[in-house]
Amino acid sequence: MIELRHLRTLMALKETGSLAGAAAKRFVTQSALSHQIKELETRISAGIFVRKSKPLAFTPEGIRLLQLAEDILPRVMEAEHELKQGVNTEHHLLRVGIECHSCFRWLMPVMTRFRQQYSRANLDLSSRYLFDSLKALEANSLDVVLTSDPVPNPSLEYQHLFDFEVKLVVASDHPLANEAYVTPEQLAKHPILSYPVPIERMDIYRHFLEPAGIRPGPQIHCDLTMMLLQRIACKDGIAALPSWSIKEAHGLSLTSISLGKEGLIRPLFGAYRPHNTTSKLALDWLKLVAEEGLNRQSTKE
Repeated sequence: MIELRHLRTLMALKETGSLAGAAAKRFVTQSALSHQIKELETRISAGIFVRKSKPLAFTPEGIRLLQLAEDILPRVMEAEHELKQGVNTEHHLLRVGIECHSCFRWLMPVMTRFRQQYSRANLDLSSRYLFDSLKALEANSLDVVLTSDPVPNPSLEYQHLFDFEVKLVVASDHPLANEAYVTPEQLAKHPILSYPVPIERMDIYRHFLEPAGIRPGPQIHCDLTMMLLQRIACKDGIAALPSWSIKEAHGLSLTSISLGKEGLIRPLFGAYRPHNTTSKLALDWLKLVAEEGLNRQSTKE
């Protein structure tokens, strides 16, 4: 039977062009390499290469085996790499950076499913890097980042997870509550309730108000989603929130409105370092995030 060591020897012969070079590449003596080649030729009842040919020339049988080696060996190496990562991920810490304050609540089911699959893996969700999370990922301080604002970087890869809508949330008796959608001009000078994020980094400002040259009213910070929703209900201001945040408004009299006729649609990406030891774990996590996000998009608010 043809073995992987035979195929690796053939590749070494092709790459070096000599028995001596192939023996050195395979870390065996030339005598041992010759014995291995003779063993393979006996098994296939044919020669592999033309003796004393310069440069080394392969027989038709040798060429067929080379084609087999070029097809199988890369797949074997890839499988070995994936299997090693699969074993190691059980002991890895996966550090997840999140640029969205409102993501934590709906990510809880994802965390539960992830820990069920990787019972010995540690998952650390953090927003401490905020809008520097991609730099932290590049610097190996994080392993994966959820972001809506990918920055081209040759050391990082981005996987699109899903799109979501950012909606305006107001009290049900607010003057804007009955609008099908709002224009930037309608929001001029309205107080904006938000998480502790600079106004210049907020989606409603960057992608809705600023392009129209509109400045909102004062910005009022709230640390928690529930507190923010309660203040909206009290008409302390208005807010722009992802659609999943609105589902937390249990018992509150609130209305969500589209920002613009087409709505403000934003993407969510997962960023990771493709050649890192945690890359397989990161991709498994992102798959669960995408499934949860798409499931939430398919349900009504």
